[in-house]
Parts: sequence; structure tokens; C-alpha cells
Amino acid sequence: MSDFKERAEALDTADELAALRELFTLDDTVYLDGNSLGALPRHVPARMQDVITREWGALRIRSWGESGWWTAPERIGDRIAPLVGAAAGQIVVGDSTSVNVFKAVVAATRLAGEGRDEILVDATTFPTDGYIAESAARLTGHRVVPVDPADVGASLGPRTAVVLLNHADYRSGRLHDLPGLTVAVHEAGALAVWDLCHTAGALPVGLDAHGVDLAIGCTYKYLNGGPGSPAYLYVAERHQAAFDSPLPGWTSHADPFAMTPGYAPADGPVRGRVGTPDILSMLALEASLDVWDGVSVDAVRAKSLALTDFFLECVAAYAPEGRVLPVTPVAHAERGSQVSLRCDDAEAVMGALIERGVVGDLRLPDLLRFGFTPLYVGFADAERAARILAEVLAV
Repeated sequence: MSDFKERAEALDTADELAALRELFTLDDTVYLDGNSLGALPRHVPARMQDVITREWGALRIRSWGESGWWTAPERIGDRIAPLVGAAAGQIVVGDSTSVNVFKAVVAATRLAGEGRDEILVDATTFPTDGYIAESAARLTGHRVVPVDPADVGASLGPRTAVVLLNHADYRSGRLHDLPGLTVAVHEAGALAVWDLCHTAGALPVGLDAHGVDLAIGCTYKYLNGGPGSPAYLYVAERHQAAFDSPLPGWTSHADPFAMTPGYAPADGPVRGRVGTPDILSMLALEASLDVWDGVSVDAVRAKSLALTDFFLECVAAYAPEGRVLPVTPVAHAERGSQVSLRCDDAEAVMGALIERGVVGDLRLPDLLRFGFTPLYVGFADAERAARILAEVLAV
């Protein structure tokens, strides 16, 4: 064990991102659940105090203009854009991930060609994506076809309108081939919609470079925006003029304050807006994004892979034989930023880990999940988590 501890210390000393940990409110807990809820950046409470007491308390309604509240959805979208490989003017922030999945899938069916009536959906997807796709299909007269991401190429055909995929599997941490699958979808004449909830802020996405049509994602995981922070919608510039939202709200109107009965959509990503922005959570997210100033997503990815490699190595060395089985791919090209271990008594094991200061989570019936957020998780954290896991498993 001393060898792994020494290696962890050396790796932390050489880590170019190590100083970023001080930007977050953390204690002695090994926090490996940032893939569910990111840690609080230290400066956010002071920012929110100002928002509440000065912008809301003193300026009141004037803050829609004077404090920039009205333009926050697009302004914050432009802050997120570099983190997912998008140019400015293509992302709008607001609503939940589920609502944005609905917008994206329905709008994509409207962008698809005539005679295309199938929506291919990742069969392993987070349940809500499937629920929303089923509802969108009922409303648009389409049919949902569940497919394993590995079988997308063979499932595409002349009737495929849209393919909705997760960039990373939320249970196993498997990273799917966004560039290759997007090309395959386009070659079949369909549109690709990607859910980035488990990758944005953990690794390069390359939305523009890989020609993604639409994408959605949450902001409370690796982007550290806070519980329930608003999600975002990416609409590639080439689709914006024809983007027909199924939820045309007053704030996406070309002249929202004219209050006319007829709807005329605004230009650009504003078309993705619906109702009044949720300003408090939106401005908390905006402040949280400050921790990304000057941070390279490539460096984040390099550290993520090094962390998960090291953790897997420690688990293999420490854990009693046969008690846990890694299900996260070993190959870097197929791994997100979490490690999932199959364990027969996962619920009891995770409860014991949390009691001993290692916070991960689980997916029933038998998966332990450990999320590695490179901005604040270090190699000593990884070694300690593996060591305590082994101690719990040995009981």
C-alpha cells in the first residue's frame, strides 16, 4: 500500500490542475459523486448574496436590463460552448434536461425529410430520455426503436428520422463513439441528437467539429452549477433558421414584449427559450463557470484518464479477490470519467463507504459508481477510496 500512497503523492505534486481544488468548498471527505452533483465553488455564495440583496432586493425589476438578467440564457450558453466544442451563438441555457430533450427530439423530427418516421433511441439510456422520446413519438406520429449504441449502424435506414444517444452510459461509464456514430447517422440521412450529461466538463466533446445536429445536457454534474441548475440546448447554426420548437414561449418570440397573438420565432439560439428564465439558479451557474477560466478541457481529460487508471489499479491490488468486478471499459477511447464496479451487496457497501468518508453512489441492483471530477479530485483521493473500499469488502 505504501507504494500506491507514494505514487499518489508524486502524481498530485505533478498535477497541473491540483490548485483548482482550493476553488471549491470541500472537507476531508473523498467526494466521488460529482457525476451526480458537483461540489460548490467557494465564491458562489457571495455572488448569490449580491444577486438576492442588490439585484433583486434593491434594483428589483430594473435588473432584467441593468443586471443582464434578460440575456443570461444566451450569455451563459456562450460560457458553456467552449467546454463542449461549440462556437458562440449556438447554446441557450434554461429549463431541465428532460424539457430540452423533448424540444430537441421533436424539432429534429420536423427537420428530418419526408417519409422518415422512426426515432432510434439508446436502449441503455437514462430512463427519462426514453420516456420523453416515447411521448415525442406519440405526438409526432413516429415510432421509437430502441437500439444498443453498438448496433446503431445496422439499425439505420431510410425511415430513420432522428437518433437520440447518450455520450456516456450513466451506469457503466462507457463512452460512446460520438464522431463515428454521428457520421453514420448523417450518411443515413438522419439527424443526431446527443445527451452530454455525463461528459460535458469531463472530456472534449467537439460538437461543431463532429457535425452534431442538436445536443442537450445538464449543468449540475461536472459543470458544478448546483442542484437543479438549468440545462442547455445546442442547436447547430446550420439548423437554426429551420429549428421549430415544440414549446414556443413568449421569451423565444422575435418581439417578446409586443405580446401579439401570432408567434414569430426569434433568430439564433433564442428560439430554444420557452418561459421566464429561472434567474437565481441561472446566475449561480454563471458564477460557478468561473472555475473554468483558463482551464484546458484536454488537460481535464488527461487527468481524468490518469485518475481512473490509477483507481482501477489500486482496486485490483487492494480489493479481496472476486468481491468486485470493474464494468467500466479499460480502453481510454471507451471510458468516460467514472468507474463502475459490480458488487453483489452494492447498497450495503456504499452505505459503509459513505460512513467512512468516501462518497460515491450506486445504481441498483449491483453497481457501485465512483465519479472522478478532475477539477477537485486528486490521486490521494483515489488511493484512499480504493483502500477503504477494500477494508469494507473484507469485513
